[in-house]
Amino acid sequence: MRLLHAPRISVVVISRNEGEWLRRTVEDLSQTLPPASEIVVVDDGSDDGSADFLSAGRKGMQLLRTSGLGVARARNLGARKSRGEVIVFADAHLQLPSGWWQPLVDVLRRPNAGAAAPAVADMENREAFGYGFTLGAADLVPRWLKRLERAPFHAPILPGCCLAMTREVFRRTGGFDRGLRSRGGVDAETGVRFWLQGYENWVTPEAKVWHLFRTSAPFPVKRAEVIHNRLRLANLHFNPQRVREVRQALADDPAYERALQLVAKGDCATRRKNLLATRVHDDSWLFQKFGISW
Repeated sequence: MRLLHAPRISVVVISRNEGEWLRRTVEDLSQTLPPASEIVVVDDGSDDGSADFLSAGRKGMQLLRTSGLGVARARNLGARKSRGEVIVFADAHLQLPSGWWQPLVDVLRRPNAGAAAPAVADMENREAFGYGFTLGAADLVPRWLKRLERAPFHAPILPGCCLAMTREVFRRTGGFDRGLRSRGGVDAETGVRFWLQGYENWVTPEAKVWHLFRTSAPFPVKRAEVIHNRLRLANLHFNPQRVREVRQALADDPAYERALQLVAKGDCATRRKNLLATRVHDDSWLFQKFGISW
């Protein structure tokens, strides 16, 4: 897909009980995006009134109200309702400088580009940037990477707090896995799946954004759903030995048995079969490419 110099960008913001941060993020986006862009806010069950300022409608903005879809399905809905050539998925607690989007758009022009993300730093430690993630252990908790190169470079997983892809890639890949629950593990599943489907994940170190990292979410998150998402990633994409290693690493978690029940209720077997039929690499290729070992 060939992109114009300044394509129409749709930013899909997922929000739930973000308080004043949602307004700040929307204002940052509206001040820094190129002309003809749009902002789609998916308010996924807030009870704090944080999205009410968008209720009357604003030019170039959409407000979609949902109730507990979770991150993956809320992102998919926002993308389907948007119209841009490039879709950026954003958290509702970001600070974005002028021109943040340009390096992302530039790298999406590359052959086989799947997704792109900027360097991300904590607002409380503004110079400590992370450059994508890797899977450092069988518990599948993503570990931040240090800067590997000055130019854009590959990473196994990209942070979903500010993640760009073309609409064509979103369509071809099916977007985010709707079988994932609530939050946690969405970025890891997407990153692994993109590589196995033949798409590349790019970090653009020239682009920098700042993110609010919280110790807890402003809404209830069930631990079993977080563990479910990690188990689902393994069941969908890894060989049997790695699946066993992931299960062993998570087995002592108090929510493990409930998470297994949730996995059993899902569509893992069917989804895995479909993914195996379409992927161009296997998980061993991915682990070797990025030197991942447990």
